[in-house]
Amino acid sequence: MAEQRADHHRGVVQRTERISRHMVRVVVGGDGLADFACTGLTDHYVKLVFPYEGVEYPEPFSVKTCRETMPRELWPRLRTYTVRAWDPDSRELTLDFVVHGDEGLAGPWAERAEPGDELLMLGPGGGYAPDPEAGWHLLVGDESALPAIAASLEALPDGVRAHVFVEADAPEDEQKLETAADARIRWIYRGDRPVGERLVAAVRALEFPEGDVHAFVHGEAGFVKELRRHLRVERGVGMDQLSISGYWRIGVDDETWRAVKRDWNRQVEAEEQAAIAS
Repeated sequence: MAEQRADHHRGVVQRTERISRHMVRVVVGGDGLADFACTGLTDHYVKLVFPYEGVEYPEPFSVKTCRETMPRELWPRLRTYTVRAWDPDSRELTLDFVVHGDEGLAGPWAERAEPGDELLMLGPGGGYAPDPEAGWHLLVGDESALPAIAASLEALPDGVRAHVFVEADAPEDEQKLETAADARIRWIYRGDRPVGERLVAAVRALEFPEGDVHAFVHGEAGFVKELRRHLRVERGVGMDQLSISGYWRIGVDDETWRAVKRDWNRQVEAEEQAAIAS
């Protein structure tokens, strides 16, 4: 009988690096990534799989089988992370994790990760790459969107105009962003202000250049909602010019946010359409 193909990839930690005060880079590789492939998108993401310790799962391990045969409370937990880089020649996948001590699930794992540790993942998925025909580019996000913003900047052609806004806690969270584009990069420090407050204000104050914009706006759902309304209603940016999503939401974990995100997006869209029509 042919061996059943796994529904996940299995990476082995090769090395780790703290690239800023609150971000840890983990590079995984190994034969378990033989079927992994990216298609040129700059927002490729994987869903990391975290089984519960002490729980006996079906063998061979499969997320699909777990969900079909086990109580929901024992299903492996999933966390979504952007692919920072993929090298098909060396078969190495780079993931960047925001880390705040013991807060969360994936961040603490990344901070403790050592060479030889295993990481299961589903995917990749994705849907965005900078449009080479756009007049200019707008890239906006908090730390959770930084890997995709960095990958997008690296993909922009020489001399293309871009305005980039990244919100972080403080200057110690900055990273060096490489690009051949004519990019103006602004780091916005939230300090003790609510997440996204200063970021929204900075984008609102931007004088848009001439030409059609291609925009990428991702991060905490609250400020993403504000900026979506600003871009769609006040600036007249079409959805075909916009990649925008709430990666996370203050006060809820990843499972809870995934469960309500579709309905939340529908409500945002309905409010937006009503504002456009008025």
